[in-house]
Amino acid sequence: MTHPVRWTPAEGERHATAVSGPGSGKDTEVLTLCGKTVTTSQSDRAWFWETCQHCNREAHRVAGVPMPPATGTEPVRP
Repeated sequence: MTHPVRWTPAEGERHATAVSGPGSGKDTEVLTLCGKTVTTSQSDRAWFWETCQHCNREAHRVAGVPMPPATGTEPVRP
């Protein structure tokens, strides 16, 4: 199964990109779903950074997957 987005750590957050193919290596510039062009990081701790909320919402929309509900609420549909 091919996923419509890829995740990459960059500039202190985990960002999503719709760019396919190579390009997730260290110091690679990518255009993210939040509209930023960022330089990727491959540090040991980068995958533990917070997720960019703009990228997360857009990634769910692109994939056609509802956002998980906040406690006590209904799912948010894309």
